[in-house]
Amino acid sequence: MSSAQETPAKRQKLQQVIGTHNGTFHCDEALAVFLLRRTNKYRDADLRRTRDPAILDTCDIVVDVGAVYDESKQRFDHHQRGFTEVFGHGFDTKLSSAGLVYKHFGKEVIANTTQLPADDPKIETLWLKLYREFIEAIDAIDNGISQYPNELKPKYRSRTDLSSRVGALNPAWNQPTDPQTIDSQFAKASSLAGEEFIGRLNYYANAWLPARDILITSVANSKENIDPTGKIILFEQFLPWKEHLFELEADPSSKISPGEAIYVVYPDETAGNWRVQAVPASSESFESRKALPEKWCGLRDDELSSVSGIPGCIFIHASGFIGGNKTKEGALQIARTALEL
Repeated sequence: MSSAQETPAKRQKLQQVIGTHNGTFHCDEALAVFLLRRTNKYRDADLRRTRDPAILDTCDIVVDVGAVYDESKQRFDHHQRGFTEVFGHGFDTKLSSAGLVYKHFGKEVIANTTQLPADDPKIETLWLKLYREFIEAIDAIDNGISQYPNELKPKYRSRTDLSSRVGALNPAWNQPTDPQTIDSQFAKASSLAGEEFIGRLNYYANAWLPARDILITSVANSKENIDPTGKIILFEQFLPWKEHLFELEADPSSKISPGEAIYVVYPDETAGNWRVQAVPASSESFESRKALPEKWCGLRDDELSSVSGIPGCIFIHASGFIGGNKTKEGALQIARTALEL
């Protein structure tokens, strides 16, 4: 039969259909549906919200309902007994439908959104970053996994997380709950969750990830021009460096040796001065690998310059984790002298 002779029913079957449950919705399937619509196959898919198995069986992909997880059948539910799937790569939180869809389709979503080639190694970096910073919490909340496994009582309640905001879009107990109203609210929820995901992805792709590239280049340049031991890293511009440094130090394929960097020097964001900062002992630590000399701590301006013998000093923090100088050369001298003391 030619395309001109195709019936409306046959043409309609060519459109992919996503299935999920009706009634009260949650953040995980709202996001899962949005993510699927960022893939090539399901970009223009229709949506069926139902718990009727016969209708779900007509769908091309089903998420968060149906009691089946089988990639080959495009079924992605997590409620069934015995389901223990996790994301892997060091993550052990049980997946929700958001995590399942992201695990199987996330790299394609990232590639389509960033326009990076599918085989670009940055895709893998962003895929893992977005799971850690965005998806895992949705998985945990939907599966009832406490953020405080030792059951410490929080000092306050927060209902501003994405899962709570999506949940609040459900009709209240005394509002209309007809299917059309709930489906309309689900569309808002899917858009809310998806827009937040895309916003986070754009930040990590366009701001967070470029900082990693600059750090790698700066480490190499600093070893060549500033300090061959790698203990001092010079940045010619301010950038978020701590997380990247520790992740790259832990990566066996990286050329950055664990524990090697002691001080970083970079321009102050606002004053036109320069900063020298001690690298912390770990990514979450307030302790430094080697704090700036104690005899400098808490001193400022001329007194600090006199005690240190370095012109142009501005301050050294009382804890010795950071200091300032009016020039790049002065900040580098603070770092070099501190290494010797």
